[in-house]
Amino acid sequence: MSIWWSLHLRRDAASVPLARRLLLGAMETAGVDPDISFDLSLALTEACANAVEHGGDGDRSEAYRVTAYLDGEKCRIEVTDAGPGFPSGVRRAPARTAHADAEHGRGLGLIQELADHVHFANRPGRGGAVVSFDKILKWREDAPLMAV
Repeated sequence: MSIWWSLHLRRDAASVPLARRLLLGAMETAGVDPDISFDLSLALTEACANAVEHGGDGDRSEAYRVTAYLDGEKCRIEVTDAGPGFPSGVRRAPARTAHADAEHGRGLGLIQELADHVHFANRPGRGGAVVSFDKILKWREDAPLMAV
């Protein structure tokens, strides 16, 4: 069984927990293992926070999109914004060393640690960044939608 959803969200900090709660609710309902759900929700939080912070030209009314697919044994999440995008050729988190007490600068690296596969790209033609990541799912024993 497959579940997918897509959100078009305003670049506002209040949109981040909305996306996270929707993902957690879908995974809990489907019967995904709570540890996997936590990892994916944290990675989604970081990707959304990055889109809110960097995903536009300063106009907070601009939107970003979150799409999630739970399909068989894998969950794929994609966050797309309309900002300046990544430097040309970036395939991994841009190298940026954050101080130990810094509150910013670790999100993309954290996504790489939490997910099984991560891809950073720029939207062709229109500009903006695309962060997509996936993770192999584990299921609770009583999972109603467990992949067969």
